[in-house]
Amino acid sequence: MEKDEITFVCISDTHTKTYGLTLPPGDVLIHAGDFTTTGLPDEVEAFNTFLAAQKFEYKVVIAGNHDLTFDVDNYEPHLQKRFPSNFTKYKQQTHFTAQEVKAKLKDCIYLEDSSCEIHGYKIYGSPWTPVYDDWGFNLPKGEKLLEKWQKIPSDTDILITHGPPYKILDKTLNNINTGCENLLKEIQERIKPLYHIFGHIHEAYGVEKVDGTTFVNASTCTLNYKPINKPVVFTLPKKK
Repeated sequence: MEKDEITFVCISDTHTKTYGLTLPPGDVLIHAGDFTTTGLPDEVEAFNTFLAAQKFEYKVVIAGNHDLTFDVDNYEPHLQKRFPSNFTKYKQQTHFTAQEVKAKLKDCIYLEDSSCEIHGYKIYGSPWTPVYDDWGFNLPKGEKLLEKWQKIPSDTDILITHGPPYKILDKTLNNINTGCENLLKEIQERIKPLYHIFGHIHEAYGVEKVDGTTFVNASTCTLNYKPINKPVVFTLPKKK
C-alpha cells in the first residue's frame, strides 16, 4: 500500500564527519551545507560515498561557507588565505579545478540558487551567508544578499539556505544574532514557506515555529565539531 505522507530527514554541517553517522529512514534527505571542511576533492568524494549509501528516494544538498571550491568564482583567494605559506605547492599537488571538484558530487540533487520539485513540493536551495572570516559564498548584509533572497520563488514550499534568518535559531555562544534580516523579511512577507531548513550556527541547533513557518537549524556538529545532534525529521502529506 502506497504511503500517503513523505518523510523528510534534515542534517547540516557534517564537516566530513559522516563516518558512523546513522540516519533514520525517510523519503527525502536534506543537507543544508558544510559537508566538507574546506571543499577539497577527497572530502567531496567521501561525502558522495556517504550519500550513495543512503536509502532515500531523493537527496537534496546545498553548499555552505566551508565548501570553498563550490564557490567557483571566488575559491582561490579563500583557499590562499587558508594555506598562505604553501598555496602554490598545494595547488600543484592537488591538480584540480573547482568545476572538477563540484562534479564529484553526483549522488544527489544539488541546488545553488535553484529549485526542484519533489512529490509536488517546490524546494529551493541557496548557499549564501553574511560575510564571516572570508569563507565561501559570503556576501555583505544589505543589497547584495537581498538580491540573492529575491531570487527565491514566492511559491517555495521548503526553503534551504545555509545560514539562518535573523533572531531565529541564529544565536552564537557569545549571545550574538548572526542571521540575515533581509532573509527573514522575505520569508515572512513574501515567501511564507512551510519549512525553512538551515545550519551554519552549530550551537543554535533546534526547531522553532513562527507565523506558520517551521524553522529548522539542522546542524549535525556541535560547536566543538562533534557530530552528535540528531537529524530533524518531519512529514508532509503527499499532494494529490
